[in-house]
Amino acid sequence: MHCEMARYLRLLVAALCLAPCLSANADSYPGRTVTIVVPFGPGGAGDLTARIVAQKMTELTKASVVILNRPGAGSANSATPVAHGKADGYTAFLLGNGTTISTQLFKNLPYTMDDFKQVSTVSFFELALLVNSDSPFKSVADLLTYAKAHPGKLNIGTISTGSTQNLAADLFKSMAGIDAQVVPYDSSSQVVTALRGNQVQAAFEIVPSVIGQIKAKALIPLAVTGDTRFSGLPDIPTLAESGLQGYEATSWNGLSLPRDTPDAVVDALAKDIALVVASPDVKKKLLDLGAEAHSSTPAEMTARVRADQLKWNAVIDKAGIPRQ
Repeated sequence: MHCEMARYLRLLVAALCLAPCLSANADSYPGRTVTIVVPFGPGGAGDLTARIVAQKMTELTKASVVILNRPGAGSANSATPVAHGKADGYTAFLLGNGTTISTQLFKNLPYTMDDFKQVSTVSFFELALLVNSDSPFKSVADLLTYAKAHPGKLNIGTISTGSTQNLAADLFKSMAGIDAQVVPYDSSSQVVTALRGNQVQAAFEIVPSVIGQIKAKALIPLAVTGDTRFSGLPDIPTLAESGLQGYEATSWNGLSLPRDTPDAVVDALAKDIALVVASPDVKKKLLDLGAEAHSSTPAEMTARVRADQLKWNAVIDKAGIPRQ
């Protein structure tokens, strides 16, 4: 009995000694360089978003925040080493809806969403339903009238099968009740070329990829796909406003950490992101890019991931997209 009591006291003392250390670590976080692993190459919307956030975090926290680009294999090249890496808060992953969709499309990924603790969203990217500048379709109603009068004749361009844009087009078909062809291309530039060359009559693309051509009026957005209008294109209605009530498809990103990261560190990083995203200069830079700055709590980002998994899993099933 005496030995057991002594052992208990030793454990209690150790725990009490450890608690201040953990608290101090969280209070001083980040005390050294934080790396954000990005699943895209340099120059794209996701990469540029991460760099805007990293620069501002460096200014606010006085600790360097650097970007490591690891594109390829869906998101596996970047997600896997973070998911199974050191859970100390110093290596984060730029997770987004694309990674969430991948977990529904691929059966044997070396990670799941349960391998992460979600920290905070950073930005949301609207998608747009686009037509060429000389298109006869001036509204979503025009497009749907044509599609219903000519079953199977409307071609809608997107990037690759299973992408957010591709699934957004399938969701559009389903909710509108039209018979149309969704035509996947390898890249956004190929989608734009096909649309401007009239190989497809409409396209779904994220706004940052086409914001320059929209502003130049080379491409015309009939609607955006979020549940509210995009402040960068305030005159463009949502698809819900255009007759497809309940339609919503949004591309977004945020930061995630390994699941064993202490909650105090997760909360500390979430607070830093909230400050970064609320700053006027970050909001303007993201808006110029075609994105809305938007932070969240860890619980809110976790709920967003779960909702996206359920939503896009149902769209994948209905569209008959094979899982690999």
